[in-house]
Amino acid sequence: MTKDRPAPPLPERLDTLVDAHTHLDACGAVDAHSVAAILDRAESVGVGRVVTVADDLDAARFAVDAAGWDRRVWAAVAIHPTRANVLDDDVKAEIERLATNPRVVAVGETGLDYYWPGKLDGCATVEEQHDGFRWHIDLAKRLGKPLMIHNREADEDLLSVLKEEGAPETVIFHCFSSGPEIARACIDAGYVLSLSGTVSFKNAHALRAAAVLIPDAQLLVETDAPFLTPHPFRGAPNEPYCLPYTARALAEIRGQDPVELAAHVTANAERVYALRARV
Repeated sequence: MTKDRPAPPLPERLDTLVDAHTHLDACGAVDAHSVAAILDRAESVGVGRVVTVADDLDAARFAVDAAGWDRRVWAAVAIHPTRANVLDDDVKAEIERLATNPRVVAVGETGLDYYWPGKLDGCATVEEQHDGFRWHIDLAKRLGKPLMIHNREADEDLLSVLKEEGAPETVIFHCFSSGPEIARACIDAGYVLSLSGTVSFKNAHALRAAAVLIPDAQLLVETDAPFLTPHPFRGAPNEPYCLPYTARALAEIRGQDPVELAAHVTANAERVYALRARV
């Protein structure tokens, strides 16, 4: 993402969509007014609800606050795997407290990230990431909430940890970016795969091959805003209002009518996150 590129124009409206994973704070939201402005733009093109996701403790506090400010916003809280080295008893206690909030619909994002260790100063080690991931798995099971997965270059180990620990009833692979083999393994395990703007990238051949395999009932769409802006706006700032671009690209790849796909992924988001039960 670069600030040198202008934000994409509003897409053609596509009713109705839920942005299954976004970061409102990283999009620039700081208070109820700025959250509402982002949601107003999204709602104008058919994106009526979002799940804003934490990757550290401050973001977790903000996510819960944002979900309280605006009824179109829901929250997910956890410590990102690259920051798992901060998970002392106090941090765990606060994440658990925040996760019990009725506006929190998932524990995430958590998982494994093998790309950043050795490249990012202060990054959690692989061992610290495994410990943190196992703790978040247990938390999701104790609270009866979905587990939202971050996976970067850790396919086999991540699936192994889920199997060893016993996965929660609902597991969501946020920004699924792997190929057909891992997609089949996740599908067979009953996991939900959430696709972002990366599926629209012309060089994402393995991901595109995986996208056509996902059953309608195991599919979500997300922005991961402000990152991963869909083609042809790659590198520009992303926001929840951009989700119809991704949904239409995905529908084309899967050979589906965009309205039909939107209906499926919205119903899935409502079921996976129990949105109707929590209104």
